[in-house]
Amino acid sequence: MSSSRFRRGPTFRRNRFGHRPGAPGLSTSPVVSQAPRAASPPLDAKTLAASPFAALGLAEPLVRAVLDEGYAHPSPVQVEVVPKVLAGRDVLVCAQTGTGKTAGFVLPILQHLAQEGEARANQSAPTRRHVRALILAPTRELAAQITQRVSAYGQFLNLRHAVVYGGVSQRSQEVALRAMPDLVVATPGRLLDLMQQRLVDLHAVGHFVLDEADRMLDMGFVHDVRRVCAALPPRRQTLLFSATISPAIQGLAARMLVDPARIAIAPAVTTAQTVQQSVVFVARADKPALLERVLREGSVERALVFTRTKHGANRLSERLDRAGFLSAAIHSNKTQSARERALESFRRGTTKVLVATDVAARGTHVDNVSLVVNFDLPNVAESYVHRIGRTGRAGALGRAISFCDQDERALLRDVERFIRRRLTIGTSTPEGGASEFGAVEHSLVNCGS
Repeated sequence: MSSSRFRRGPTFRRNRFGHRPGAPGLSTSPVVSQAPRAASPPLDAKTLAASPFAALGLAEPLVRAVLDEGYAHPSPVQVEVVPKVLAGRDVLVCAQTGTGKTAGFVLPILQHLAQEGEARANQSAPTRRHVRALILAPTRELAAQITQRVSAYGQFLNLRHAVVYGGVSQRSQEVALRAMPDLVVATPGRLLDLMQQRLVDLHAVGHFVLDEADRMLDMGFVHDVRRVCAALPPRRQTLLFSATISPAIQGLAARMLVDPARIAIAPAVTTAQTVQQSVVFVARADKPALLERVLREGSVERALVFTRTKHGANRLSERLDRAGFLSAAIHSNKTQSARERALESFRRGTTKVLVATDVAARGTHVDNVSLVVNFDLPNVAESYVHRIGRTGRAGALGRAISFCDQDERALLRDVERFIRRRLTIGTSTPEGGASEFGAVEHSLVNCGS
């Protein structure tokens, strides 16, 4: 595609609050447009043409945007996905978090929308704008982060986008939708609410992305996803991304996708090789003291600690605060503004420890998380993969420690069967001696063939 077909300057405006979309702490505002940014040093045509991103088939404005974001080379998932999406194929992608999959679907979709918009502009009769691309995400945090990437990658394109999710007033989202965005990023519940109120029309959607599909199923959104799909035109491009490909995901894909290209960047149930994983057998009553000891290690820059319950997250965060650690709790009972403040403080490094339930296992992209602690082992083995995927991202080294009491031994066996490996046994205890269960070799796991 010729780069001359694109407008060079960003055409998105500041929102009605005067903020630039995608700025930290401002994701509650619907993104309809993007603020003009200061001009970057110009990249010459030779540099753009020589970029590996150009070799994937991306147009100059998108190559310019990714280079402006500091990307030098596409990730393996982008190398596999981008050309197939540009070719119009449906895709079923198994890729772990932190592999660059968001750019893998956002970049080619933006290119499709720009091409379609240009074709529409060349028509003699004026046409009304419609939502032409929909990205469905399971959580508010993930929807906001995808929207930030849309803003960054689409900075040189004449496209509009909006984000809608629950937990905030829908009034500003109604304003965003009335502006007829080309692309909408949404969570299922709020999107269905707006559809029922006839505030959003999906009849013209030609590109549909279901991100974190396994998380959608884990959170019970499968019926919502099917209702959204029923409102989409049957002739469309559908992209399904999932960290794991279970039989349930296979069944969902069979109903949604047409002759999809199947892409697996890593085995379906493996964990990142850059994460050092271990398990410590410890009595439940000793877990808080052991956590404090682990957090005092000098190598811990940012730690994400997972608990099984919301009340447990609150209690643990309060104890860490009393012990002198700057911490915050995040879970579904927290207001959206409180969750955003906690995440932004964690990103800035003001808060060293973020205590979370599985609501934060997906869509919480924070650089330099050096440690993930499973204070409670997850009830669902798949959640283990998503939890520890918060560290060791983009090739960086990370560490994940799981605390296991006697009652959690069955959960540990489930995790090890799922990831097809045994966790290294640690022996650290609050007193520094032998763990209560440290001398007991945990049962061998039959990984199968």
